[in-house]
Amino acid sequence: MFAILMLLFIAVPMIEIGLFIQVGGFLGFWPTMTLVFITAVVGASLVRSQGLATLMSVQTKMQQGQMPAQEIIEGVLLAVAGVLLLTPGFMTDALGMCILLPPIRDKIAQQLMQRVKVQSNFNQFGGGFSSGFDGQSKGPFSHKNENGDVFDGEFERKDDQNDNDQKPRLK
Repeated sequence: MFAILMLLFIAVPMIEIGLFIQVGGFLGFWPTMTLVFITAVVGASLVRSQGLATLMSVQTKMQQGQMPAQEIIEGVLLAVAGVLLLTPGFMTDALGMCILLPPIRDKIAQQLMQRVKVQSNFNQFGGGFSSGFDGQSKGPFSHKNENGDVFDGEFERKDDQNDNDQKPRLK
């Protein structure tokens, strides 16, 4: 892994420098710099708008009680696209723009989902996504399952004096 990263840190700047020389020789210095600036601004704008759309999709899925695994992966891919687009260079801009295209990003996300195990917590009421404790030691909770049934209750976090290794439990 280290060797691959080292190769990328050497190869990518060398390719970018070569592309800068070629494009600069064809267009000139200022048009090349303007093009790099425009791709960074347009790319950042696209990443922002698509990131907000992905965030809304995540919230919608979570409200429906579903795990938004693909949307989370797409959010990470959008962050990678943003870094690539803000990095000066034509090759990194091309890669970033490719990731921004929804069909390509969707395909990459599906491939990553097949390779990465996504863990989620499903509560005992069957099918609802549960995020667990929110840092409080006591308070109300509410859950809506996929049938539309709502379960309300209260919890209090208790620590066992004799065994500090036990996890907090619901009362």
